[in-house]
Amino acid sequence: MDEKTFAAIEKWAADEFRSTNGQIEYLLSEALKKAKRMPKNNNSNEK
Repeated sequence: MDEKTFAAIEKWAADEFRSTNGQIEYLLSEALKKAKRMPKNNNSNEK
């Protein structure tokens, strides 16, 4: 990931009181849901 993208995600995460890793996980989860590719039996620690 390039530095500008990472910096933008870091800022977004801070704005939403999440860790950078938490923000990336959130974004990936939302993208999977939108693409209808989220596994049916997802036992992750979603909140």
